[in-house]
Amino acid sequence: MRKYLIKRSLQVIPTLFFVLFITFMLMKLIPGDPAMVILGPEARAEDVQRFRQQLGLDKPVVVQFFIYLKRVLTGDFGKSLIYKQDVLSLIMERFPTTLTLSTLALFIATVIGIPTGIISAIKHNSFWDLLITILALIGISIPIFWFGMVLIIVFALWLGWLPSVGLGSLENGIWDVIKHLILPSLALGILSMGTITRFTRSSMLEVLRQDYIRTAYAKGLRKRLIIYRHALKNALVPIVTVIGLQLGNLLAGAVLTETVFALPGLGKLMVDAIMRRDFMLVQGEVLFVAIVYIFVNLVVDILYAVINPKIRLSYERG
Repeated sequence: MRKYLIKRSLQVIPTLFFVLFITFMLMKLIPGDPAMVILGPEARAEDVQRFRQQLGLDKPVVVQFFIYLKRVLTGDFGKSLIYKQDVLSLIMERFPTTLTLSTLALFIATVIGIPTGIISAIKHNSFWDLLITILALIGISIPIFWFGMVLIIVFALWLGWLPSVGLGSLENGIWDVIKHLILPSLALGILSMGTITRFTRSSMLEVLRQDYIRTAYAKGLRKRLIIYRHALKNALVPIVTVIGLQLGNLLAGAVLTETVFALPGLGKLMVDAIMRRDFMLVQGEVLFVAIVYIFVNLVVDILYAVINPKIRLSYERG
């Protein structure tokens, strides 16, 4: 197990370097001069040039990249050009909101997606299978921002059951925060819900057609025991993969959700940084989300080895 963990951990290093390089280069390709954006169109040319020198923008791109790489390796993501604050501290201030939203959305998607996928597989080619498949397809196809606005119109404006914007306050009780997170969590989790349902159905159907499942039925074992102890356990590997990948997708999808529901998270911060050309903050956020995404994938790979030892053994022999 140790050898497996070391190999998987070492593979993270080139991935992070590639993400950092691509992010840095993409920011350089965006039209506009950060110094001009910050100082304004009425700034004098000598002031713009002086500010560019302070930011290191007058140096060759390759030199700028390695300077930035050195800073990142020491934990310095730079300073926001707009907020005049360390990028990492800004990210850590907003990250709990995004993490809470994404985790709640993933929880809702998993709690609903796995059972409906199992039911769809068990009731294969029935009315319930067709209904669940159609609903899952609709969930995958609905744009997050559109569904979010529909939820606001129905549950906040028409019915008045839930608040539409903001995060709430713990001073008013935990229920106030939960009420503010229900609608954005549903909007953000609808895509993952459909995806998890479809993958659970597909994985369960494949397992239910195996010979050992037919043998279990022939021995007279209870159907519930066969489904949950034998079939679901062996179908979990691809399901765990999807759930792990969905967390990264939810962190990225939070950009639209937080904008629609005015939540003070990483997504809203990213939109503000892009609109105001704060390239240091954009680079820092993209790198931070990439680190979280890669870490989640690493955890998923470890869960592979726990659920199915054959994967670990084959990896170590290779």
